[in-house]
Amino acid sequence: MRCRKKNQARWARRVAVFVGLISLWALAIVLRLFYLQGPGHEEFLKQAKGQSERTFEVAPRRGDIYDRHGVPLAISVAVESIYAVPSEIPNPDLTARLLASILSVSEKQLAARFRSPKYFCWVKRKVTASEAGRVKALKLKGVHTQGEMKRFYPKGDLASHVLGYVGLDGKGLASIEYKLNSVLQGNPGRVLLASDSAPVSLPSQEWRAWPGKGVSLTLDESIQYIAEKAIDEVVNRTQAVGATVIVQDPHTGEILAMASRPSFNPNRYQKVPPENWINRAVAWAYEPGSTFKLITLAASLEEDLTTPEELIDCENGSLVVAGHRIRDHRSFGVMTTTEVLANSSNVGAMKLAQRVGEKGFYKYIERFGFGRPTGIALPGESRGLVRPPDQWSGISLASMSMGQEIGVTPVQLVAAFSAIANDGILVRPRIVRGLLNGSRYEAVQSAPGRRILSSRTSAELTRMLAAVVESGTGGAASPAGYSAAGKTGTAQKIDSTGGYSQTNYVASFAGFAPVSQPAITVLVVVDSPVGATYGADVAAPVFKSITEQTLTYLNVPHENPSNSLQITSSEPGWESPQPEQDARANSRPTRSESPNVVHQPLQTLPLTRISLAHSGGPLFADLHPGLVLPDFVGQPLRDVARRCLKLGLELRIQGSGRAVQQHPEPGSRVSPEEEVLVRFAR
Repeated sequence: MRCRKKNQARWARRVAVFVGLISLWALAIVLRLFYLQGPGHEEFLKQAKGQSERTFEVAPRRGDIYDRHGVPLAISVAVESIYAVPSEIPNPDLTARLLASILSVSEKQLAARFRSPKYFCWVKRKVTASEAGRVKALKLKGVHTQGEMKRFYPKGDLASHVLGYVGLDGKGLASIEYKLNSVLQGNPGRVLLASDSAPVSLPSQEWRAWPGKGVSLTLDESIQYIAEKAIDEVVNRTQAVGATVIVQDPHTGEILAMASRPSFNPNRYQKVPPENWINRAVAWAYEPGSTFKLITLAASLEEDLTTPEELIDCENGSLVVAGHRIRDHRSFGVMTTTEVLANSSNVGAMKLAQRVGEKGFYKYIERFGFGRPTGIALPGESRGLVRPPDQWSGISLASMSMGQEIGVTPVQLVAAFSAIANDGILVRPRIVRGLLNGSRYEAVQSAPGRRILSSRTSAELTRMLAAVVESGTGGAASPAGYSAAGKTGTAQKIDSTGGYSQTNYVASFAGFAPVSQPAITVLVVVDSPVGATYGADVAAPVFKSITEQTLTYLNVPHENPSNSLQITSSEPGWESPQPEQDARANSRPTRSESPNVVHQPLQTLPLTRISLAHSGGPLFADLHPGLVLPDFVGQPLRDVARRCLKLGLELRIQGSGRAVQQHPEPGSRVSPEEEVLVRFAR
């Protein structure tokens, strides 16, 4: 009996322990379920989505960039990108081998991506039409395409240093593309890729991308071409290291043309050394030489320390200052202040600077804006090199009076000359004219100018600078049919020893025209020309060429019609994308029937080649044997570029607007990568 009771007690304890364990287990499950449905729900849902979903951004259509008349300088064209879902790929090595041969990418790297546990990876972005077609033809499991936008520059290297370029991710990397990236880029879209536990891809979901705003620049495509043609000629002729040209409206500060050499094609910016990307017009600080005598004369006249007619003894072209002998390029005796500037006498300039004094001279250096950025909407602008007077040596004042011991940028110097042309009012240089939001134009307001010289001083300086061209060192700058005012400059470069080189110079000319009613200011700077080195010989003729062509293009009346070069446009006028256009900008020249007219292809831009197909060849020909060329006439440039891209053709363009002519003719049989010429007009 006692034994039975012990067994019953033992079984009761065992049942109690078992029930207790079951209760604890049930409680744990309940608590776990409560946690999963409560505090931990969001975290586990996030993990689940991370394992089965992948979201990637799709770049929006980037805003276009136009010149002041609505001519497109940068556009975006629809292309395709290749991506993969590694979990769907049955044979990573084979898939990698097939894609690598078509897309010219590393087979090893592709295979590694395809073996990863990720649900998404890029194979190659923004491929050509031939590459996309051949990938699609393979019908590889787990390999897909996605539409994106690719940046194209229809004019090739025209204004490339102003425009900049865009990286593979659609972000601007230089110049306007970088500076206004937030405006141009827009808001990206998103694509959601999902898969189940098999894994099998489920239908994707896409959120729309919002396009960026367009940008209207102050540049004029035709004046830009005039400037670039002229700068190319001087660089090729003199074998110079580099050069820059700026054409500015002196009254508004608008930059009509800005060119630098060496140059690059932003469609293929990776193909050139990085130094070619530098915009010398804003980033290059150089010793200006005698063009800086403008500041010396301005300070002397404004402070009533001289007059244009005062006689100054130039000491037969030689003067000792602080133990250093300074010489003129030839012996000068007694000359008027006007002649000192016209003949570019260093001795005369130094004597005037001594009257102004160190503090006074430094005041005018600052007043003209040297030593600080102009604020133009371009990245990488240098402030130049200006030292305060307490860091000057005994010869510094004399050196600066003739443009040594000071560093300026081309955009600073052209603004200084524009201030003289603008009645003594300094206006900030500007490159952006407005923004385009759909059909709405938003003007970018310019900063108000500030008076730095009296009207009297500006008028006196204008007459003196005109004498430089009429009877002084700037004779080669005199444009046919127009008067001009300006100054030559020849500056020795500093060599590796820290002294001034005897072989490398910077030759320059800065000025404006016409003298009575200045329409443009032009600066030409040539770095290290070979052979001829003086600004009078190297840069002045470039100023003459640019000024003649630009003033005629702008319909500025000739001051001497019987002795003028008539240059007319072979293109009709361009229609601006915005309503706010000044009357002069919209008055475009038309073809003249006069037998005396010399026709030059100035407004008809050079043929520009756009590389729309970077690969393809025989394999692409197998997919599209004997292409029939479409009829492009009547279509806008963007549509023509897109169709040529899809066909794998090389496009060369002339003009802008809508297509009016093409070669080969529509319906012709062409082969992939064949060149097609399309002429556009408005």
